[in-house]
Amino acid sequence: MQVTVEDVSSVKKVLHIEVPVETIHREIEKAYNTLQKTAKIKGFRPGKAPRSVLERTYKKDVEADVSSQLIQDSFVGALKKTGLDVLGSPRIDPPALDPDTPYAYDATVEIKPDIGEIAFKGLKLEKTVYPITDDMIDKQLEMLQTNLAQKIPLAKQRPVENSDWVCIDYEGFKNGAPVAAAAKTENATVQVGEGYISETFDQQLVGMSTGDSREITVTFPEDDDNRDLAGQAITYQVVLKDILVEERPAIDDEFAKKLGKFDSLDTLKAEIRSNLSQGYDKRAEQELHERSFEALLAKTDFEVPEVLVAYELENIIADAERSFAQHNMSLESVGLSKNDLRVKYKDTAEKQARRHLILARIIEQEALALTDDELDEGIREMAEAYHQPFEGFKNYFMSQPDKLAYFKEALLEKKAMKLIIDHATIDEKEAAPEASGAEAHAE
Repeated sequence: MQVTVEDVSSVKKVLHIEVPVETIHREIEKAYNTLQKTAKIKGFRPGKAPRSVLERTYKKDVEADVSSQLIQDSFVGALKKTGLDVLGSPRIDPPALDPDTPYAYDATVEIKPDIGEIAFKGLKLEKTVYPITDDMIDKQLEMLQTNLAQKIPLAKQRPVENSDWVCIDYEGFKNGAPVAAAAKTENATVQVGEGYISETFDQQLVGMSTGDSREITVTFPEDDDNRDLAGQAITYQVVLKDILVEERPAIDDEFAKKLGKFDSLDTLKAEIRSNLSQGYDKRAEQELHERSFEALLAKTDFEVPEVLVAYELENIIADAERSFAQHNMSLESVGLSKNDLRVKYKDTAEKQARRHLILARIIEQEALALTDDELDEGIREMAEAYHQPFEGFKNYFMSQPDKLAYFKEALLEKKAMKLIIDHATIDEKEAAPEASGAEAHAE
């Protein structure tokens, strides 16, 4: 077998592979010998059909199978011969097989870039420090106050006004028949003007009084988010049961106690401050990591294999699909396609691929490795994040070699990232105070 390597770029190669005629003859002979034992040919006992008869019936199938086997075997041999560490699958356009001519084909492959030593020590970085202000804590208390607010019937009756909260029963009909997508709903609490069903619906609620019934016809646009209603005219039978007013609790010790685990308002404020601090610390750390990579990218130039960019893109798309699915939505429901995301996030995917390649080079360069204790600690952190027992999580990883390898790689990247930051010169700069920011999950 002959193999030559053509350099298309630093990461893309074309292997020109040629399999000799004698190998082709041997594989064809082997294929027919195997076929003869199993082929059922009318007029011949099993295993007795002559080669000429088998060729007339199965020649195309045999040559297709043989060419596939030749490519499989010769490509593996070519990789051993050239020593190329190939990423992903090769791109091959298999030619037709001519038994009397050497079988020659091209395989386009990609390899990891050859990245030189990365000078990651001594980076000059700026870290943003976010102060926690009383105003930020007050904003969080107001959010909690809103969550604990109760909606009670208005004491003095009057007609509905815009922005009122109302309690209604409604059901949608088309041509007198109930519509499944607008099924009968009782005691729905909605705020007039927020477009719970549509702006038209809300406008017709204005002026109603408690106990009133009204027919409201809504023509939904062709591009409405609810495809079952898009483009249709639906007549709603609406009953106004109550006009409601929002009653918020006072922010005091009793308010804190209602949240379940706080004995005073001061304790609640301390928890909010701690949560805000953790949120901003995480934000500052992420920003610091990003700045360190911007610095490394500026001084480390290399080509990124397309296959790695494609891999990152597919991960981005999968994350988007999972996020939409959690809200019972899909890409299509918001007018997006996978191709739209591939175009939009191609640069992001390339940047992520560069990030992984730089970290992998530093891991190799510094001979970083995980101890058993570090692996256990990583698994323990993930188990706690998912509220799962440590042993069960560890057994899961140990029974899934691919997932374990991926997890170890992530932990090593984290270790490499810490090494970069530890060897950097960091100048802290206080950010301007913000009115609100990372949410305090005080409850």
